[in-house]
Amino acid sequence: MAALQTQRGEAWLAKADVRPTRQRVALAAMLVGDGQDRHVTAESLFASVCASSEKVSLATVYNTLRTFCDAGLMQEVTVDGTRSYFDTNMKEHPHFYWENSGELTDAPAEALQIVGLPDAPEGTEIASVDVVIRLRKT
Repeated sequence: MAALQTQRGEAWLAKADVRPTRQRVALAAMLVGDGQDRHVTAESLFASVCASSEKVSLATVYNTLRTFCDAGLMQEVTVDGTRSYFDTNMKEHPHFYWENSGELTDAPAEALQIVGLPDAPEGTEIASVDVVIRLRKT
């Protein structure tokens, strides 16, 4: 793994005060090492790890993604009850879910207008609104 990617991964972990274990640094470097945002599943990230020289179990990938989410480094986007994606872009934005390929991508946020949300039940507040727009080729 390139030194610059590793440095970016370490800096990403440091900004959230996440302890930089070898596995966390390796996964962080894969997620943010090139400076681009990513949408990954635990399985796709594990496949990337397997293709590299790093040794990380699938359970460690799941646990690490949860740690990154809990630290505010990533957000989990649930597409359906069986598939979750993890997004390094922490700005509020909608997503396109491509049903034919199973890919999740960012959708343009400036085109989205959400109006008429119901009032939150007493004693609660709306924390966020997740928008996943499902696409299928015709």
